[in-house]
Amino acid sequence: MTTTTTGPETTRPSAEPRAVRRVGDRVFSGTALAAGIIILVTLAAVAVFLIVQSIPAFKADTSNNHILEGQSFISWVWPFVFGTLYASAIALIVAAPLAIGIALFISHYAPRKIAGVLGYIIDLLAAVPSVVFGLWGALTFAPMLVPFYKWLNTNLGWIPIFGGTPSGTGKTILTASLVLAVMILPIMTAICREVFLQTPKLHEEAALALGATRWEMIRMAVLPFAHSGMVSGAMLGLGRALGETMAVTLVLSPLGIVTFNLLNPENPTTIPAIIALRFPEAHDEGVNTLIAAGLILFIVTFAVNFVARWIVSRRAEFSGAN
Repeated sequence: MTTTTTGPETTRPSAEPRAVRRVGDRVFSGTALAAGIIILVTLAAVAVFLIVQSIPAFKADTSNNHILEGQSFISWVWPFVFGTLYASAIALIVAAPLAIGIALFISHYAPRKIAGVLGYIIDLLAAVPSVVFGLWGALTFAPMLVPFYKWLNTNLGWIPIFGGTPSGTGKTILTASLVLAVMILPIMTAICREVFLQTPKLHEEAALALGATRWEMIRMAVLPFAHSGMVSGAMLGLGRALGETMAVTLVLSPLGIVTFNLLNPENPTTIPAIIALRFPEAHDEGVNTLIAAGLILFIVTFAVNFVARWIVSRRAEFSGAN
């Protein structure tokens, strides 16, 4: 007599229960999606408006255009593109080391009470209107820099950017760049400070336990982790410098020239400044020309942000979000 045995019964795993989405979750996700769509639609609408309104500025015949005065749009706008990039680059070169140094002092060196007060002071600079910075730069800061410019011209005049005749009023491209550096300093400092504070404490403590000094710990643990955050802060500051209007308008005169000299009274100006100065008197195709200049600024700013995102994505492993 043989007996047959049956194997253990196989049970089919039951499907995992789906999480029940609450009303608040649906409202929040819908609101976030709508906000993202609105941003994209707004950006597309701005781009379409700029492109459509800029078409008349690219006509071959510009004899009736009181802004271009017979020259082509590219030859007219190129000095202002140069001035925008030149002033913003100088501002970024000046502000980036200061912002990183201040952020490191607040996050890793200063006592907590002093760090808190200093952080509030830096954040308050972001609340100062740009026209106030412009008035300060034109009426107070520029005259203060005149002796310094004369010293630079006397001792370093053999360098082309410091040659020529220094301005007697101090209203130069270097003054405008320094004002822009002060304006972009708060946002860059705030971002760098928050990213530095997000560095894992275990990384810092491990470096210190191995005998590293505080600076060596910062160089090996904090700065690599905060690399993408520092780049993001710098690009946000550069974006504000590229689009700043009133501060540059009050400091510089609207000259469409291309020169690298930092001390001469004749200086290149920026696209936002020339738009603000010429728009009240613009009419007919002149308005389209200024809108076309705004389109160029839009493209430049978009390219800067695209490059920044590319740099950040290359070092995503050090991102504070990760």
